[in-house]
Amino acid sequence: MKINHTIRFAAACLALLLLGTSVACGQTPPAPDQETAAPIGTSPSTSAPATQLAPDFSVLDTAGNSVNLSDLVGKPVVLNFWASWCPPCKAEMPDFEEMYKQYGDRVHFMVVNLTDGTRETVDSAKAYVGAQGYTFPVYFDTTMQAANAYRVYSIPTTYFINADGTLLSYAEGMIDARTLETQLKRLLGE
Repeated sequence: MKINHTIRFAAACLALLLLGTSVACGQTPPAPDQETAAPIGTSPSTSAPATQLAPDFSVLDTAGNSVNLSDLVGKPVVLNFWASWCPPCKAEMPDFEEMYKQYGDRVHFMVVNLTDGTRETVDSAKAYVGAQGYTFPVYFDTTMQAANAYRVYSIPTTYFINADGTLLSYAEGMIDARTLETQLKRLLGE
């Protein structure tokens, strides 16, 4: 099984290399649909944009159970992609923890680790989260299904998803507590 996972990961890396991109820390990825999910910091359009459902995917929770993004419809979602080897990811984590403590009862936090099995493993990610004392839910993208669904070529990347499962906005690169809270309030209509 590990060989199959390694072959799949190598093929994905080769495909990204051939496209001239790579998963990198702090670089800018495209949104699933630039027309419907607005980047944070842009002025809202005067015309109502078409809505786009957030692409669905499956990841593993800390107990090894499969969790689908679509299982969370009914409550807004903060979807964050990260890895423990990424300095900007680690820098924004305390703000995510603080916002999780404030808003976690009203908003799902889906903090997705890019677990490639070599540079990042489930054990190394769990060890980092445990050492920092973070309590937000962490999920593991061991097949890169989530990263592929959102075209995540760099981290950190964060998407804000409405309770109905439509994309609201996204942030490329590290975000601070103020930006995170502003987007949470938008999700909640505050």
